Amino acid sequence: MKILPKLVGILLLTISMLTPHMALAQDESDLLKLDWIDLIPEKERNQFDVMGMPAIDHSGAAMEQSKLGSVRQELNGSTVKIPGFVIPLEGDEDMVTEFLLVPYFGACIHVPPPPPNQIIYVKFKQGAPVHRLWDVIYVVGTLKTETINSELAETGYLIDGIRIEDYDDG
Repeated sequence: MKILPKLVGILLLTISMLTPHMALAQDESDLLKLDWIDLIPEKERNQFDVMGMPAIDHSGAAMEQSKLGSVRQELNGSTVKIPGFVIPLEGDEDMVTEFLLVPYFGACIHVPPPPPNQIIYVKFKQGAPVHRLWDVIYVVGTLKTETINSELAETGYLIDGIRIEDYDDG
């Protein structure tokens, strides 16, 4: 009879150790890996070039952000993983808590910024380490179709960040 309580204890310990891994596996199976073109509704994709930018007439005066392109409402609430470059907005020398995620290096720094559906406002409550933000990275989090206006640009999406991962193109 003394063996039964020990077996139950071992069984409970094993289950408690496996549960977080099973939850992580479940979360990973629900993870939607996106490319920037996926943020553009299919019926509008022919209006953008291969970089996800609308055609621009450079002959005019000051160029403004194109408001062309809407968001994909069906992505709202999805857990996503998307690569991009970071433009820090809020944080300190060690951690950034808010930033813009953009599809190519220099976006929003050079005029004009990409259209709103090609810029994601990212919030990390716990902060993300600054040293990982100078190269292309993956951001994993919950995507929301929400317009946010910052000093640099209007965004069509918001991600509540869960984690940052190193980029691999494989």
